Amino acid sequence: MAEETAPASKSPASKSHAAILLLSVLVVATCGLIYELLAGTLASYLLGDSVTQFSTVIGSYLFAMGVGSFLSRYVRGDEMGVFIRVEIMIAMLGGWSAAGLFLAFPMAADFRILLYALVLAIGVLVGLEIPLLIRILRGRFAFRNLVSNVLTYDYVGALIASLAFPLVLVPRLGMIRTGMVFGLANVAVAVALLWVLRRERRVVVDMLAAVLVAGSLVAGLFLGERIQRAAEIAYYGEGVIYARSTPYQRLVLARRGGDLRLYLNGNLQFSSRDEYRYHEALVWPVLGRVAHPSRVLVLGGGDGLAAREILRDSRVAHVDLVDLDPEMTRMFRQIPQLSALNQGSLSNPRLKVTNADAFRWARSAKGQYDAILVDFPDPTDYALGKLYTVSFYREVARLLAPQGVMVVQSTSPMVAPRSYWTVAQTLEAAGLSTRGYHAYVPSFGEWGYTLAAHQPPVMAANLPAGLRFLNATSEPLMFDFPPDMARRPVPVNRLDNQALVRSFSEEWAKYEG
Repeated sequence: MAEETAPASKSPASKSHAAILLLSVLVVATCGLIYELLAGTLASYLLGDSVTQFSTVIGSYLFAMGVGSFLSRYVRGDEMGVFIRVEIMIAMLGGWSAAGLFLAFPMAADFRILLYALVLAIGVLVGLEIPLLIRILRGRFAFRNLVSNVLTYDYVGALIASLAFPLVLVPRLGMIRTGMVFGLANVAVAVALLWVLRRERRVVVDMLAAVLVAGSLVAGLFLGERIQRAAEIAYYGEGVIYARSTPYQRLVLARRGGDLRLYLNGNLQFSSRDEYRYHEALVWPVLGRVAHPSRVLVLGGGDGLAAREILRDSRVAHVDLVDLDPEMTRMFRQIPQLSALNQGSLSNPRLKVTNADAFRWARSAKGQYDAILVDFPDPTDYALGKLYTVSFYREVARLLAPQGVMVVQSTSPMVAPRSYWTVAQTLEAAGLSTRGYHAYVPSFGEWGYTLAAHQPPVMAANLPAGLRFLNATSEPLMFDFPPDMARRPVPVNRLDNQALVRSFSEEWAKYEG
C-alpha cells in the first residue's frame, strides 16, 4: 500500500491557519481540564469528601465528553462555524462556572443537580472540540501526522493545566478568577478563528457574541473577589470581614455582633463566644496529668488558641506548633483582633511555629515531648483522614515521652459515635492506652476528645485556679459517657482503608440532612 502523504503544496495563509488550529488544540485542551478541576475542587470544598466528589465529577465529565464526541458525527458541513460557536458557549459556561456555583450554593434547593447539570453541559461541549478540529485540519496534514499532532497538543495542554492549577492558578487567582481567565482563553480561540474567516458574512454575529461573552468575563475578572464575598455572606448569613484562599484551604473570618467566627472550607472552627470551653477541655486534662510539662507539641491549632492556654502554665518552657498553612498562623499573629483573642501566643518567645505537613514533620522529628496536643480539623476527606490513622499515631507516639500524655480532638461522640470511638481504637492499635472524654461547646454541641499515653492516664488532674469552664468538680464528669455515646465495636483507621472518613461522612450526613 502506498504511504499516505500530505498535500503537495500549501500557501502561506494555509500554513498560518493550520498553526492557529494546532495552537487552538493546546488552548482548548488546557481549558477543558481546568473546568474539570474547578468543578471537582468546588464540589470537594462545598460538599466535602474530596475522593467521592472528584471521582463522580471526573466520571460525569468524561462521560459527557464521550457524548459530545458521539454527537459530533451529526455536524455536517460548516465545522469551523460550529467549532467557533462551541468555543463561545464553553467560554460562557466554563468561565462563569466557579462564580455561578459559589453563588448558587447557599440558595439552591439541591445543589448537586445544578453541579452535575453544569458538568455535563460543559463536558458535552468540550467533547465536541477535538473531533471537530480533526475534521477541520483534515487535508492539511497526512492522517498519521494529523492524529499525532492533535493528540500531542491535547496531552501537553492537559499537563499544563494539571501543574498550573494547584501550583499557580488557585493560590494566585482563586477559583473564580481562574474560571474567568480560561473562559477568556476560549473566547480568544474563537476570535482568532473568526479573524481567519473575516470575509464571510456570518462572522459578524459570532464576533458580536464573542465580544459580549468576553466583556462579561472581563467584568467578572475584576469583580471576582466581590462575587466570592457575596456568596460567602449569603452562605454564612453574617458579616465577612476577612476571606482568603490559600493553596490548602479557604479561610473566612466572620463577625456576628461581638462574636468572631473562623470557617475553614465552609466548616466552623471556632466562635469567640465559647471557644474557651473547647480549648480548656483540650489543654488542661493533658497538662493537669503531666508532672513536668516542660516541652509541649501542638499539631494543628494554627489559630494559637490552644497555645494561649498552654502558655498560661509557667511549667512549660518550650512549645512547638506545627500547622500546614502559613497564612493561618500569619493572620492569627498579625491581625489585631485575632492576636488579641489568642493573647499574642504565636509571638511568644517560648513558642516556635513550623509550617509543614504534620505527617511528614512527625516522621522526621527528633526528641520527645511531655505533652502533645493533636488539634486537626475533622476528617472530612482523605487528606485529613491520614492524620487520624494508625501510621500517623505511631509516629506521634514515638515523640511522646515515657510519662507523657497526649490528646486528640475526636469529633462529636453524640452525632458521630462510630467516628469518635474509631479514634480511640486507632490510638490503641498504635500501642497507646486511652481514655475518652467529652464537653459541651454551644457552637458544636457535645464534643469529644481522647487522652492517650504509654501507660493508662492517671484519673485525677491538677487544674490551675481561674479557668472559666473547668474545675476539680466538673473535670472528672467529662469522662462519663451515657449509653447513647458509649463505646461500640469499630474498625481501626488505616491509610489503606480510611474507615474514619467514610463513617464521619455517613454519620454527619444523617445529622445535617
